[in-house]
Amino acid sequence: MQEQPRFHAYAGDSPPAFANEAELECAQILDYHGIRWEYEPHTFTLDVDEDGNTLEAFTPDFYLPEQDLYLEITTMKQSLVTKKNRKLRRLRELRPDVRVKLFYRRDVEALAEKYELGEAS
Repeated sequence: MQEQPRFHAYAGDSPPAFANEAELECAQILDYHGIRWEYEPHTFTLDVDEDGNTLEAFTPDFYLPEQDLYLEITTMKQSLVTKKNRKLRRLRELRPDVRVKLFYRRDVEALAEKYELGEAS
């Protein structure tokens, strides 16, 4: 992965450690537009055992505090897309008040190309 640029709209305390290039591109897009964002600030429990231990959880990639919106970026692997879609459905069942938007890698790449962020970073 390329060297991480300095972010101006990032609202977190420590530098984010992105899992992949698509997340970095999304962060650059948010920053380009001056949209305040946080990286993986919250984990939602989706399933627990009888002792209350977490069996399944979901941590969206980004949170936009001014929009009260979470963003999840997914890769092109169909198995991961299917798993994330299932987790999103479960989160919506448990927490209909939580707003999450799923972006596929191709969506983020198209935006990065539009704003010429791939070469600028």
